[in-house]
Amino acid sequence: MTDSASPDSARLDELEMRVVHQDQTIEELNEAITAQWKLIDRLERQVQHLAERVADAEQSAGQAAPVDRPPPHY
Repeated sequence: MTDSASPDSARLDELEMRVVHQDQTIEELNEAITAQWKLIDRLERQVQHLAERVADAEQSAGQAAPVDRPPPHY
C-alpha cells in the first residue's frame, strides 16, 4: 500500500507547491497593479491640474495687452 501512496503523496506535494507559488504570484501581481493604479491616479490629477493652468494662461493671455516684440528672426 505504501508504493501506491507514494506517487500520490508526491503528486499532492507538487500540487500544493504550485498552489503556494501561484498564490504568491497573484499577491505580487496585485501589489503591482495597486501601485500602478495609484501612479495613474496621481498622473491623471497632475494632467488635470496642468490642463487647468494652461486654460487659465490662455484665457489671461487673451485679455492681456499685446506685447510689441521683434519677430524671432531678428
